[in-house]
Amino acid sequence: MAVIGSGPAGFYTAYKVMSRIEDAIVDMYEQLPVPFGLVRFGVAPDHPEVKNCQDKFTEVATSRRFNYIGNIDVGRDLPLSLLKPHYDAILFAYGASKDRRLGIPGEETLNGIFSARAFVGWYNGLPEYENLSPNLSAGEEAVVVGQGNVALDIARTLLTDIDRLRKTDMTEQALEALSKSRVRRVRVVGRRGPMQASFTIKEVRELLNLPSVGFVPLDPSLFPPASTKLLRTPKRLTQLLSKGSLNPLSTSNKSWSLDFLLSPASFNASSKLPDRLSSVTFSKTALQGPDPFDPSAKVIPTDEQLSLPASLAFRSIGYKAEPITGMEELGVPFDARLGIIPNDPYGRIISSSSGPGDKAAAHVPGMYCAGWVKRGPTGVIASTMEDAFSTADVIARDWEGKALFLNGSNATVGRKSTGWDALKEEAERRGLRRVDWNSWETINKAEKQNGSKRGKEREKFSSVKEMLENLG
Repeated sequence: MAVIGSGPAGFYTAYKVMSRIEDAIVDMYEQLPVPFGLVRFGVAPDHPEVKNCQDKFTEVATSRRFNYIGNIDVGRDLPLSLLKPHYDAILFAYGASKDRRLGIPGEETLNGIFSARAFVGWYNGLPEYENLSPNLSAGEEAVVVGQGNVALDIARTLLTDIDRLRKTDMTEQALEALSKSRVRRVRVVGRRGPMQASFTIKEVRELLNLPSVGFVPLDPSLFPPASTKLLRTPKRLTQLLSKGSLNPLSTSNKSWSLDFLLSPASFNASSKLPDRLSSVTFSKTALQGPDPFDPSAKVIPTDEQLSLPASLAFRSIGYKAEPITGMEELGVPFDARLGIIPNDPYGRIISSSSGPGDKAAAHVPGMYCAGWVKRGPTGVIASTMEDAFSTADVIARDWEGKALFLNGSNATVGRKSTGWDALKEEAERRGLRRVDWNSWETINKAEKQNGSKRGKEREKFSSVKEMLENLG
């Protein structure tokens, strides 16, 4: 089985398939030399415990039935069509590589506006954003549009004392920029109310407990009356936000706020520096329906607007997957609107052109998906694991049930797909340099050694060139 993507979805699916199907061999393709996807490049540096899943992934990768094929970008470096003849199944688990845009004036033209994916990738050492260079000394006010956990990660990063961040695996160039940051106030803005927000209690509590950081009290009318019976989680969230921070605003060096019922309308330029951001204008919204505290309540726009000063703005409204070049040629569809590969509830890729009738949809034999490209960019690592196990279980059931796989193969045929061994020569002919697991361990060791010199877990190489040069 070929797995495209080396994040949690790919590794958890590989682990389960290898457990369920005796003698299953997995080749995992990754466009970067280094594995682990969003665990490496998306998890907040001050949340090292979330990265413990890497131990399990390493255990999987050291199996004789597993091959890591890093630094090979399937679809660009190596066409998908070349993989198909050499595998029984292909699993698409490559996640979401783009971010969603707001589509409002100023978004594409003004300096000082960043996507959450770019900013988080920059301070986590994602090579794509090595040269982002955000100017964190431009002013004291920052606005984060969106109220998910990633939005709170950004706020916490901007407000946390630099000496605490130096102990994490955040890149040195990010630490240098943050040490010069002038940001003192961060507003985390959302279209709906606190009862509809997607952040978790843990993330809010961390921000509320930051030393010397105050929290702007919330309007009590945003919460249900005290007499309202709430489920455990919304009740705890209500209590936490109503209580606020123990740090008084008047004596705090920095502050943050959760600003609700505001929908972004425009990013506005500075009158003195017309290419730079100076404020963000929002349209006020109102919750619709009989119960404004219902978690699923929608909002409607109003005629009122509000402008908030900002020298920095971060767009944190979600990620989006894109198709891999050559998928259509293999009969694998892609829903550009949803940013997913169409699939049944279990991860079997389905196509309307595969069914027996004009409108009937059926499974594309041997093609499966897992993770964000399967269900959209939602959930945490634990939910990704459950989702991956679901896909792995259906792959195993299909194999055991003698379903049709790629190239007409199934459990009864007995043919052996040669996988990467059959592709190595073509990859070399194309000038591609494969990074195997032992090579990744060499990079890993060097990063840890570089980090230990600075009193931290690791210092990541933030460019592919550095990674490959380390290998000689």
